[in-house]
Amino acid sequence: MTTEKKIYFASDFHLGIPNYEQSLAREKKIVRWLDLVSADADQIYLMGDLFDFWYEYKKVVPQGYVRIQGKIAELCDKGIEIFYFKGNHDMWVFKYFQKELGVHLVSDAMEFERNGKKFFLHHGDGLGPGDHSYKLLKKIFRNPLCIWLFGLLPNRIGLGIAHYFSSKSRLANAALDEVYDEKSEWLLHFCNERVKTTHYDYMIFGHRHLPLDIKLDNGGRYLNLGEWLHHCTYAVFDGDTLSLEKFEG
Repeated sequence: MTTEKKIYFASDFHLGIPNYEQSLAREKKIVRWLDLVSADADQIYLMGDLFDFWYEYKKVVPQGYVRIQGKIAELCDKGIEIFYFKGNHDMWVFKYFQKELGVHLVSDAMEFERNGKKFFLHHGDGLGPGDHSYKLLKKIFRNPLCIWLFGLLPNRIGLGIAHYFSSKSRLANAALDEVYDEKSEWLLHFCNERVKTTHYDYMIFGHRHLPLDIKLDNGGRYLNLGEWLHHCTYAVFDGDTLSLEKFEG
């Protein structure tokens, strides 16, 4: 990365909720953000839950979201590396985004070092203590047999079921319901346990929906990227420092 280039991180766009009109307006805002950061981006990390639901049929692409897909393809064609992390809402993303858009697909954690700073990245789902029921569901939903069985459903039925449950998600129906409580901040506990054995300068996640920038026990930082229904926050690393920013405040 040259000194003029930056690395950007964003997560939890949840396109598809709470309705078509608001999702489309949010999609257009995200495209404006991608246009803005593409001016000096070396890499862009999209860290999960871009869609509130996605299932990749072999021959069928879910309807909609053409603006963001076109913009991602355009930026990849320009040479900007884009990494797409699977989230808990879009874990059924497979080869389409790699083949057609040119992204690097990341299924779990990713680590890298840049300018002497060590990064740990993960969507954030299923980490740390607690949330045992979801951890079990994650194993089931990522099981190849479960994926294959869902694919047997006619896409009209499968997507109908998925969109029904998406409309019931807590993010679609709640206002700013995120409250910070250190005791139950599972990702913070995960980070502080991890840095006991491995040093990281920055540990970055989505999933939590609340923008957070917290100092870890080893002096590093835990950042949560927030979401784009209410916060519209993202992080940027300029080669020296990492900051949490807001788009179109």
